[in-house]
Amino acid sequence: MSRWAIGIDLGGTAIKAAIVGENTGIHIDRTIPTDTASGPAGLVSQLAGIIAELYRVASLTLNPGDCAGIGLGAPGAVNADKGTLSYPPNLPGWAIVPLRDDLQTCLEKQEQLSLPVFIDNDANAAALGEALYGAGRDFRDFLMVTLGTGVGGGIILNRKLYRGSNGTAGEVGFMIVDFEGSSIHAGITGTIESLIGKKSMVNFARRMIEASPSGSSVGRFCNHDYTKLSPRHLEHAAREGDEISLAVWDRVGSILGVGLANVVSLMDIRKFVIGGGISAAGNLIFVPALDQLRHSTLPSMHDGLELVSALLGNKAGMYGAAALCFG
Repeated sequence: MSRWAIGIDLGGTAIKAAIVGENTGIHIDRTIPTDTASGPAGLVSQLAGIIAELYRVASLTLNPGDCAGIGLGAPGAVNADKGTLSYPPNLPGWAIVPLRDDLQTCLEKQEQLSLPVFIDNDANAAALGEALYGAGRDFRDFLMVTLGTGVGGGIILNRKLYRGSNGTAGEVGFMIVDFEGSSIHAGITGTIESLIGKKSMVNFARRMIEASPSGSSVGRFCNHDYTKLSPRHLEHAAREGDEISLAVWDRVGSILGVGLANVVSLMDIRKFVIGGGISAAGNLIFVPALDQLRHSTLPSMHDGLELVSALLGNKAGMYGAAALCFG
């Protein structure tokens, strides 16, 4: 008997959903735009629709009796025990929503499906996915960091997801590394996300370009329209030796390294899985991050330090969400 589940990664722009076998991985996956304009009720209805579609497809080849349920990774503060999602930053107009119960009820009424629903924070789900199916399979303890529009994280301790007392453990992006600085995110000064989130990173690069007498070769990657400048443009320019782009990546890696050093000092976690779209820059981030990590920790803490790339890409959340159902 091989259990399967439907894993959903709920984002502010897209919903990614997949049929995931416990031992066989993803069978089929779908991506649809997130209907944020319809509010919580409308989005729950949209989720129920894609779940029902995938369930019916799966039932053609898989035993419905082996379905372990629906797993959902959502942005924002999630209380996995209560099944609530609180003030998700990418879903405007949401407050505290009983997402698990609302989705379960909608599935029963709208789609005539009675299935258990499990929810967790999206970064937690990604960490669990990497722990069971990806780069974290050989680690007992590790921190996953997702670098993208924001900076998220999930903690795996003794091969299990650590959520903390209220479900908000692992919020790496809100760790403060510059409390006297000028960068502010969500009302908090000097957080990692305020410094190396996508928008902040690009704004920093623009300021460097404007202040440089010789300019930067990154301009030709964005047609010299710096309003369209992206981390990918900075990556391409850095790989060609552009000094400003290299300096931007060195700063991103160094700030990340300081944050990871704090994790090492506090929790003695020495393995780090780095994912998210910005992590595609690879060693442009990893080399300065590891250098700073070593510089910011005691020599006695250096043994076993390791930064590795996430393996599952944008499917980590679906894998991890499904794994919530497998227990």
